[in-house]
Amino acid sequence: MAFIARRGRPGLLGMAARTAVVAGTATAVSGAVARNQQRRAAEQQARVQQTPVPPASMPVVTPPAAAPVAAGEDFFAQVEKLATLHQQGILTDEEFALAKQRLLNG
Repeated sequence: MAFIARRGRPGLLGMAARTAVVAGTATAVSGAVARNQQRRAAEQQARVQQTPVPPASMPVVTPPAAAPVAAGEDFFAQVEKLATLHQQGILTDEEFALAKQRLLNG
């Protein structure tokens, strides 16, 4: 039996082989992407859990005393300032709550 070389488009076996290569490559790439995303998420979670604990020798910072609402300063502006300090980590949750309570009680 003589072997006849094909020209032009690949046959059924050629298409199946090409499809297998493309599918295998896509699977490998998507797996690598998923592993990288999982690694990054784990690293970020580890950074969040490793928040530094202040040493006992550090002085305790008291929240700023809320001044009575002046005529020129809006109550909501003061609350926003407190919220900004809290988001920046300058005020702890307890300090923020205490300062907010002082502001509300005026």
